[in-house]
Amino acid sequence: MALRPPGHCLDTLQAQTPLVHCITNFVAMNSSANILLALGASPAMLHAREEAGEFTALANALSINIGTVSPDFAVGMHDAARIARKHHTPWVLDPVAVGATAYRRRLCAELLEHAPTLIRANASEILCLSGMASPGRGADSTASPHEARDAAMALADRQRCLVGVSGEVDLITDGRRTAYIRGGHAMMPRITTLGCGLSATAAAFLGVADTTPESRFDAVTAAFGCFALAGERAAAHAAGPGSFIPAFLDALYHLSPEALNTHLALEVHHGL
Repeated sequence: MALRPPGHCLDTLQAQTPLVHCITNFVAMNSSANILLALGASPAMLHAREEAGEFTALANALSINIGTVSPDFAVGMHDAARIARKHHTPWVLDPVAVGATAYRRRLCAELLEHAPTLIRANASEILCLSGMASPGRGADSTASPHEARDAAMALADRQRCLVGVSGEVDLITDGRRTAYIRGGHAMMPRITTLGCGLSATAAAFLGVADTTPESRFDAVTAAFGCFALAGERAAAHAAGPGSFIPAFLDALYHLSPEALNTHLALEVHHGL
């Protein structure tokens, strides 16, 4: 089946304003919320164990990011993921620095049992999560998406989910087909929380997608595409990382479905 134009997904998101429940790290809460608002989604940053699961039942999508995890955060994550699975609510796992500690590896292994719709990570995190590499350097990636392609495809096949790998060339796969997206800018890895914001953005796009594998693949591709194109445009107006951030939010806000369809560098390959 042909890939649905990414602009169609953006148009749907802006028309429906999905409510996205984000259990994310302290560093990313503000930036992720602003990114979702700029695109046209509605963010909610709730993590208390007393309400996380209850609120997930009200949301269109859930994003779980383990960046500054604690035992109480982890309980809320489990409750929210459990409810998301029960209600067939799409949810995204962002396994930040999964290779850094045994605690993170154990938590991610447990969260995978709740069947995430998408695993969004950098290449090193995907290699570690799939068991194909030893622990990396915290949240930094020491591998490229190309190096993680086989691991991403195997992980997607094993989990029956989508896997999105961020890098110089982004990679999205369901184990059978793979999308490659070129764009962004070299400044983006020098700015904290953009990856966290991408996970929340992918959740927003999944929150307005149909439940078919094809529609969800298209939705995640559109989310990555928004970041790639907005990153390119922001860099044209930024003198460095400090001015890149507001320029990036402005680029997301002004991004149109037509621009996404016309200017995004996207390739889709089927099979290996």
